[in-house]
Amino acid sequence: MEPMRPFAARSVSAVKKADWAAGKEGRITPAVKTAALKTIAVKRLAVLAAAMAGVLLAVWMPAASLAAQPESSDPLTERKQLFEHVSVITGIPWYHLAAIDQYERTLTEAKPKHRHKRNGLLGIHYTPQEWAGYANPDHEDTHPVSIAMFGGVGLDGDGDGKADLNNDIDVLWTRIQPILRRGVSEEDFRIGLWEYYRNERSVTRVLQFSRLYKTYDTLDLYKTAFPLPISADYSYRSTWGARRSWGGYRIHEGTDLFARYGVPVRSTCYGIVEVMGWNRYGGWRIGIRDIRNYYHYYAHLSGFNKQLKEGDVVEPGQVIGWVGNSGYGKPGTQGKFPPHLHYGIYRDAGTYEWSFDPYPLLRNWERKEAAARRKL
Repeated sequence: MEPMRPFAARSVSAVKKADWAAGKEGRITPAVKTAALKTIAVKRLAVLAAAMAGVLLAVWMPAASLAAQPESSDPLTERKQLFEHVSVITGIPWYHLAAIDQYERTLTEAKPKHRHKRNGLLGIHYTPQEWAGYANPDHEDTHPVSIAMFGGVGLDGDGDGKADLNNDIDVLWTRIQPILRRGVSEEDFRIGLWEYYRNERSVTRVLQFSRLYKTYDTLDLYKTAFPLPISADYSYRSTWGARRSWGGYRIHEGTDLFARYGVPVRSTCYGIVEVMGWNRYGGWRIGIRDIRNYYHYYAHLSGFNKQLKEGDVVEPGQVIGWVGNSGYGKPGTQGKFPPHLHYGIYRDAGTYEWSFDPYPLLRNWERKEAAARRKL
């Protein structure tokens, strides 16, 4: 009976101390045995229910979609089709599914040492230990029953009898279970996200991505634009990391683009206006969150586009404000430095974010836009 002790200790949560003590001594009491059997039965029923739903998914979806997804010249189209198929079965809008997947992908890109990129269409992340169960001696286990017995999360989503971490449908099906248990309304979706991530920041990001996907009905939201009109008179160089002293020692977290007062400032991306207003360092500033979970920071503006407000969706090239010299003081302070746009970019890693040098991106966007103009 010795092998049963650690399993009983992991599986039973409401057992008297005397029963735990007996179990540690090698004696399996009736209470422990009954609770363990009930736990196994419940888990097996859950696996059976998920498998039955997976069979339904398998019957409805095209056979080609059930195989491991091959490389495609248009993976975004294949990914969207997968989300649409699952949406029909579950009732969860495709853009919600896409938003979860994209948020997971951005976390992997932000933490490459801790989250290995998986093969396939999806960016949803599980470690082999999470998938098969931390106590499972076989971290490549694909049997739903044994995975459940060892506390793994992996489920069979396509009805082939396997819970395969390398199968996109199995991974997606597993990931949406916390939401399905709640329901498919907007409020249920939010609650399901919170119960999974336990982080309001993560919930906000997924909802932002979902809104972008819903607005444009596409996954291809990677178009960019230079923040100033290419035809304008401007200059800039790499100044990220330079010392700044106003308000205390700090580094310069961006690139300064010097231009005439009032030159239009444009969104560099598809995104959501996250912040808009006064900052004592940046003056009149606006912050936009894009689909890659980058936060684009535009500061020292002379004013905003009056048609914009926090929460609005913007597009690459859309005018969001105008170059100015506001900042370094109380609201309305201007003239302490020459007119310029301070452009910064930050990457979100889930619980924190950091600044990185935007100069290479600016040069790339500038070259692309200049080349496009020459072709006209």
